[in-house]
Amino acid sequence: MSSRRDKIRSKVMDRIKIDEQSGCWIWTGPTSGESGRGAGYPRMSLDGQTVAVHLVMFTNEHGFIPGKKQIDHVCRNRLCVRPHPEHLEMVTPKRNAIRREQARAEIKCQEVSQ
Repeated sequence: MSSRRDKIRSKVMDRIKIDEQSGCWIWTGPTSGESGRGAGYPRMSLDGQTVAVHLVMFTNEHGFIPGKKQIDHVCRNRLCVRPHPEHLEMVTPKRNAIRREQARAEIKCQEVSQ
């Protein structure tokens, strides 16, 4: 008999596509939509509730996420749900904001140099 953890992992893995180049596990199911602050994040139903898939996978593999922590997409791909330190990492809100701004600055620099 499989555990709840195994069932959750299986449910998620059924809806991902592995990007061979980046190593990201790309969610192919529903998302939070295309507009608003939380736009573009993977969503799924779990026990009758709509939940963020990257948070489910992180919790499923690594345990509880304290209230004062956030999960950062280190790989900068919101659709990635791979619970690996090169893809998802638990950080403070401040660290998450700093990384987000650094990523935006890098994108602007790349756009200017093209």
